Amino acid sequence: MAIGAFVEGGGAGYSGRVTPFVVLSCIVAGSGGILFGYDLGVSGGVTSMEPFLKKFFPDVYHQMKGDKNVSNYCRFDSELLTVFTSSLYIAGLVATLCASSVTRRFGRRASILIGGSVFVAGSVFGGAAVNIYMLLLNRILLGIGLGFTNQSIPLYLSEMAPPQHRGAINNGFELCISIGILIANLINYGVDKIEGGWGWRISLSLAAVPAAFLPVGAVFLPETPSFVIQRGGDVDEARALLRRLRGTDGVQKELDDLVAASEVSKTIRHPLRNMLRRRYRPQLVIAVLVPFFNQVTGINVINFYAPVMFRTIGLRESASLMSAVVTRVCATVANVVAMAVVDRFGRRKLLLVGGVQMVVSQVMVGAILASKFKEHGGMEKEYAYLVLTVMCVFVAGFAWSWGPLTYLVPAEICPLEVRSAGQSIVIAVIFLLTFVIGQTFLAMLCHLKFATFFLFGGWVCTMTLFVFFFLPETKQLPMEQMDQLWRTHWFWKRIVGPLQSQPQPAPAPAAASSSLELQQQHQQASSHRSQ
Repeated sequence: MAIGAFVEGGGAGYSGRVTPFVVLSCIVAGSGGILFGYDLGVSGGVTSMEPFLKKFFPDVYHQMKGDKNVSNYCRFDSELLTVFTSSLYIAGLVATLCASSVTRRFGRRASILIGGSVFVAGSVFGGAAVNIYMLLLNRILLGIGLGFTNQSIPLYLSEMAPPQHRGAINNGFELCISIGILIANLINYGVDKIEGGWGWRISLSLAAVPAAFLPVGAVFLPETPSFVIQRGGDVDEARALLRRLRGTDGVQKELDDLVAASEVSKTIRHPLRNMLRRRYRPQLVIAVLVPFFNQVTGINVINFYAPVMFRTIGLRESASLMSAVVTRVCATVANVVAMAVVDRFGRRKLLLVGGVQMVVSQVMVGAILASKFKEHGGMEKEYAYLVLTVMCVFVAGFAWSWGPLTYLVPAEICPLEVRSAGQSIVIAVIFLLTFVIGQTFLAMLCHLKFATFFLFGGWVCTMTLFVFFFLPETKQLPMEQMDQLWRTHWFWKRIVGPLQSQPQPAPAPAAASSSLELQQQHQQASSHRSQ
């Protein structure tokens, strides 16, 4: 049977709609994306502010202000500066591996609560920092908080959403990230005008506002139906929750699938270790490669260093901060577009179109810098703004494709028994690559110069080919039925085995239909255990 048949019939037997209860729960959970986005945006902004650099990174300040022996590409090259930016992500890498066990044992809400609370503590140290050690402690605490929230929130959103709207709801997390970056860029632009050079303290301190909202809101969040069943097998509680979430009493089919998935998950004691088994090979590969490709697009060059980069090509401090705002507005609009079309056009089309758009953008930026930006001296303002325009095209392409879908696709393809482990792998890869790129980009820009953007463009081309050949479409397919995809895919069925056609049973008498359904569910769960 073709994959398209499964996709078009995805969610068959499921009923319901997006209720206000779902929307409110997902808004509270998705606000964790604002935390992540705010931190991405604020760190790049404050590292381009002269008072901040003068206080904590004086060597960079002197290089930027006029050392004529330093190449334009190398003015911000500093190991200490990159440690400040990227230390958060190595802390997040360690935290997300711990978060997997917490999410599996105590629930998605517990991880969200822990992450938001730690983030509040980290924000205090940032605003009050008087030396580099307090700044680094701020980054480490923020990293721990992000490790927990980024691991649990995409899972929470995917499990709460109806299958036919899962893409739009899960993409809300990326929209929140984009809004967080935009808010940070606007605040950076505003506080840069404060006399006395202490505006950066406001930028770092205000992270406590969304951080405080998340743990308070998490106290009132319901757990997901999947975890309710996985935790104690309380089918009645899960049924009542599903009825509230879907706005209908017809939830039996979805409930049956959740119960069957829970039965399988109880046989798995070590989810991370089980991800190495052959039957989970497609999920493992995608859980590693999708976030890997997300990072090597070069998007965090924009997220971290947009103001720094725009200063490098000749824009003034205020103009560079406003340029970062402009690129983020484009990304936010594109996020909204993605939410509107992802469940209609599917994941593959968005990834392919966004990939082509990003390849062209990276090549154009590299070409402009190669021809118009030299080792010393300035760059004509017209070409600086042309680079800004092309960067807007790039971030828009990322924002309606690889940005939101990096969280959505791995979360929806992993079965319940390894879902938290799969999401931990995704976030761990993101944090690891974010750390590496954050730690190396300024040095890479110094040594490779304009060829840095050709390198990113090559990676984008590679990942677009990966999607074309190896990533099946998952739109509107219930998460408990994803196994069908791999067994019908031209490549993955060689790994996990083809789909076995099963004989249709003879029609059962009406009186016996209920017991027959229960017997089939029991056989299905037993079959999963044997595998």
